[in-house]
Amino acid sequence: MEQRKVNPWTWQDQYGFSQAIEAKGAERVLYMAGQTSTDANGETMDPGDMGAQTRNALANVETVLGEAGLGLENLVRLNYYVTDIERFFTEGAPVLGERLGGAGVQPAGTLLEIKRLAFPDLVIEIEGIAVG
Repeated sequence: MEQRKVNPWTWQDQYGFSQAIEAKGAERVLYMAGQTSTDANGETMDPGDMGAQTRNALANVETVLGEAGLGLENLVRLNYYVTDIERFFTEGAPVLGERLGGAGVQPAGTLLEIKRLAFPDLVIEIEGIAVG
């Protein structure tokens, strides 16, 4: 499977996302539900901590990908739902930049600030699409 970033501009590079990803030769598509900072029992980890919750939610993304036989390199889209966009930029985005950038991943995506998530102590949810 081959992926190609489609970026008519360069401004998005500093934020670690692509305008689009073209996938050729993909045999599988994985549509992932939103992943949050929850443990194996569904309990919230690190209530209210944007950086830690971002790290935990991304670890859950990787766990789901791994269960499907895929990895970060297979991601073509990530959507982020956050309860505080300013805190996301200062505390969450650096975590994502380190992990995704380190893996050479720059998926297409959307960032939305919302009033709240399913449980009051959650501050970020990450959903994605991966191809393999």
